[in-house]
Amino acid sequence: MARDNVVLQCTECKSRNYVTTKNKKTTTQRLEFSKFCRRCRLHKPHRETK
Repeated sequence: MARDNVVLQCTECKSRNYVTTKNKKTTTQRLEFSKFCRRCRLHKPHRETK
């Protein structure tokens, strides 16, 4: 399978909030989205973790 589950982590408080999938063949860089962090209670950048 080309798609893998990845975990998104808040860049500010380091809490792991979201799980999404990505295509490993076409997207080799780490994903980064602006998502709502429940701990910070603000929209913050969330980056893919290992």
